[in-house]
Amino acid sequence: MVNILFTGGAGFIGSSIIDKLNKKKYNIYVVDNLLTGKYKNIPLGKRVKFLKINVNDKKKLIKSTNKLSIDYIFHFAACVGVKRTLKNPLKVLEDIDGFKNILYLARFKKVKRVFFSSSSEVYGEGQGLAQNEEKTPLNSRLPYAIVKNVGESFFKTYKNEYNINYTIFRLFNTYGPKQSSDFVVSQFLKNALKNKDINIYGNGQQSRTFCYIDDTVEAIINCFEKNYFINSTVNIGNNKVTKIIDLAKIIKKITRSNSKIKKIEPLKEGDMLRRKPDIKKMKSVLNRRFTSLEKGLYSILKEYE
Repeated sequence: MVNILFTGGAGFIGSSIIDKLNKKKYNIYVVDNLLTGKYKNIPLGKRVKFLKINVNDKKKLIKSTNKLSIDYIFHFAACVGVKRTLKNPLKVLEDIDGFKNILYLARFKKVKRVFFSSSSEVYGEGQGLAQNEEKTPLNSRLPYAIVKNVGESFFKTYKNEYNINYTIFRLFNTYGPKQSSDFVVSQFLKNALKNKDINIYGNGQQSRTFCYIDDTVEAIINCFEKNYFINSTVNIGNNKVTKIIDLAKIIKKITRSNSKIKKIEPLKEGDMLRRKPDIKKMKSVLNRRFTSLEKGLYSILKEYE
């Protein structure tokens, strides 16, 4: 039986991956401090166990996992969300301790590979599209993005020093069921269904590429099970560009909402103008068509109704 330690497993993306892994024959230890993750997200069962741990606390992490057999680690625990990370920059920096602790554990347990949830934010403001894993310079400025960049360096360095295999996932805007309401898609849907104003920062011309959770999960699990991109970095996302103001209009249309689209003061920082990944690697891993934005939105409407 393969044993997996999954940090941040009560979060939106982490728990969605565990939902799929749980249907296969894996033992999964879900580690989360429930700061932003939700206990109800975890598909607890015979092969899924929950450990309430802050991975930044090395003593507790090592003590709680001392007797566990661990073959693979998925490190998805992080302080997330633009507003939250801007308000709590020191808490974001604490995540660096988590990198050290997880990699110490990986070395101690002699795991076969670690999977790290990085972010498109490491690219900073787009300097040429599409953003390629190897060719686009990392231009991060904000604490969250810088810490993710530091994390990537830790995983690469531990490969060089201790031969611990890794795969880095740079996640672009993923949406779907269970997502926290402080992210753009879920926020717009929630307001549209209540006919409340849909607030847009600035002029709404910021562009993003939205990837449905099923596509994200399938690509990540394929990397794990089929041994794709060992000791490499993979953009996980869709490359269909949508302006934020157009996202609001699409959501208004599919919800038949009477909400008004209201432009409010731009964020002082953290709201990048554009995002578009190079998805050559992602397409090879997914090996099927992406879920369209409209189809993905329709599929999660019941979550908000």
